Amino acid sequence: MNENQLSERLKRVGELVPKQSRLADIGSDHAYLPVALVLQKKLDFAIAGEVVTGPYEAAKKQVRKNGLDQQISVRLANGLDAVNKSDEISAVTICGMGGALIRDILEAGWTSQRLQGNERLILQPNIGERAVRDWLTIHGYTILEEEILEENNKIYEIIVASREVQRVAYSEKERLFGPVLLNTQSPVFYKKWQSELRQRQNILAQLAKATGDQQARMQQIEQEITEIQEVLSHES
Repeated sequence: MNENQLSERLKRVGELVPKQSRLADIGSDHAYLPVALVLQKKLDFAIAGEVVTGPYEAAKKQVRKNGLDQQISVRLANGLDAVNKSDEISAVTICGMGGALIRDILEAGWTSQRLQGNERLILQPNIGERAVRDWLTIHGYTILEEEILEENNKIYEIIVASREVQRVAYSEKERLFGPVLLNTQSPVFYKKWQSELRQRQNILAQLAKATGDQQARMQQIEQEITEIQEVLSHES
């Protein structure tokens, strides 16, 4: 295993982890990310957390194969239950899951105080980014960086956040599109939202044919369609 074997999205996540962090990688997928970062000499200590026995054993094997047992602790636990206060974790990565699941992991960690609030969060939801941004906003996090990239015909977003002295109140529009991504609006950003627009238009057409009172849902979708069209109209 070496850092060159990381996918583009994981490589970018790794670049966004501050040097010499004490990292907790939750849902670690063979511990590829912590192994790569320790091999790069970017980290001295990391936790690779897995909730299922098979991936946990695979992560342990990967760490052992690279001779990193002293620097990477592989733990079988649900989400941030893998972290103890004594670990003094300063960065948390959660990648390759749905936004709702990432939100639930963060909320459970917050409630159990496994998440102290002083960690840098580097989050890569596969879908449902809005749910992640909503949680960050409610808990007083500032979104420091956002990236959007395409790999193997899939579009991924990365969100980096921490709790800063001055709290930011993000609008609904910023939580939907991403406050940083809204400002940069790359070609991949436009490609994603053109696809999202088509999906919402299809949903609206289906709701129009559905039985029962769909008015509230239709109004919500119509509002999102208007917002997306407005953002897309600014494409240069």
